[in-house]
Amino acid sequence: MGTRFASDRGLTSRMVVTMFLLGLLYVVFVGVLIALGVRALTVLVVAGVLLLVQYFLSDRIALFAMHGREVSPQEAPELHGVIDRLCAMADMPKPRVAIADSDVPNAFATGRNQKNAVVCVTTGILRRLEPQELEGVLAHELSHVAHRDVAVMTIASFLGIVAGLMTRVALYTGFGGRRDNQGGLPVGLIIMLVSVVVYAVSFLLTRALSRYRELAADRAGALLTQRPSALASALTKVTGDMARIPTRDLRDAEPFNAFYFAPALAGGATLAALFSTHPSLERRLGQLAAISKQLGRG
Repeated sequence: MGTRFASDRGLTSRMVVTMFLLGLLYVVFVGVLIALGVRALTVLVVAGVLLLVQYFLSDRIALFAMHGREVSPQEAPELHGVIDRLCAMADMPKPRVAIADSDVPNAFATGRNQKNAVVCVTTGILRRLEPQELEGVLAHELSHVAHRDVAVMTIASFLGIVAGLMTRVALYTGFGGRRDNQGGLPVGLIIMLVSVVVYAVSFLLTRALSRYRELAADRAGALLTQRPSALASALTKVTGDMARIPTRDLRDAEPFNAFYFAPALAGGATLAALFSTHPSLERRLGQLAAISKQLGRG
């Protein structure tokens, strides 16, 4: 289903390349397992089931984990009003709307497609942002819905799930301690080492894909609202306020960074850009400044 959200060929091409590399890695991984005589069917079935659960129930899982609840237009008229207006502008179905009672200023969108999507904001972000800033954040989240980013990231994570399961199986069973045809290392150890490498590479590629989708959502949201400065202001405000949130609350939120508008990092925590789910604040603000210049406004 098409929308009026702007496409970005540069970022899209990077995402396609990343997905291709993940697929290639998967093929090589399975080929190695077959060459070593490993019956990986059970692992693949378990990983497939986990993938399907995550794919079809991502909206419910995320809301449950974040203690979010759906709200009606009567309960949150201003929030629904902004989403109604943005959905009309983008020519897309309106997702379900939820609020999470958390002082961590953030928002996220989840759901496998536009018909099964939910956009959730925290009470913390509602208290802190001005209407135009909130509109920019919601446009960013709706872009994720329109571009089916949750489905893309779920599929991309499949290889990591398989490699992680294979590593655990190798650790706990050793695949019988069999040795390879040259009498070298035990097959179990080879499988574990290969799985660890595959997991590490797929992890880095998936994180890169996550960063690309965040930049694409920033761009699409800014172009839809025609107010990149409002989104930049929201980003600056949310990121700055993270430093004043209790460390315990930030740690509780960290597992869901891939969903969030801005990452929730515990006080003092620093992550290399290579491992981050989100681009740096400087890169995001730089892109929004370029869009602002392109539009001839702030």
